[in-house]
Amino acid sequence: MIGEKKQILSKIHSQFVNNAPHVLGLTLRCIPFSIKKQAIEQLLHLQFEHSLEDGDLDFLENRWLKIEVTDLGLIWFVSLIENKLVVSREEISDVSFIANANDLIMIATRRQDPDTLFFQRRLIVEGDTELGLYVKNLMDSIELETMPKFLRLTLEKLANIIESVPIN
Repeated sequence: MIGEKKQILSKIHSQFVNNAPHVLGLTLRCIPFSIKKQAIEQLLHLQFEHSLEDGDLDFLENRWLKIEVTDLGLIWFVSLIENKLVVSREEISDVSFIANANDLIMIATRRQDPDTLFFQRRLIVEGDTELGLYVKNLMDSIELETMPKFLRLTLEKLANIIESVPIN
């Protein structure tokens, strides 16, 4: 009886983790892009303030990085324009990074390696190979401790939930 309850709870938990991004995506699609743009730009500024000062993001100057979160149905473009990270709804991308939300969370928290996900075809990188390598190296260089605390704690909690799902 207890074993059956654990199995049922485990199945519900697994379905929640796997379906939550889709449900969240439906909600996020109702939010105007201008609000999402402002939130993303603020997060980028908080995360990369020192990198911008040091010129570590100059490789992105007037080049567009497309980020697509497939299960959330979100797409945005990021560029460095006049030493400021700018988010746009639609541009011609120089390079694209495409993955689902759970995999991106696992990359951000260092629980999955982008190269591993790339070779498993769970992270798709298309376009300018050299620019893609710069972006990947930037992702690899981000230390969790340098993230804004609220973002780091949120990502770590989400990663813990994702990791708690048994692999079938």
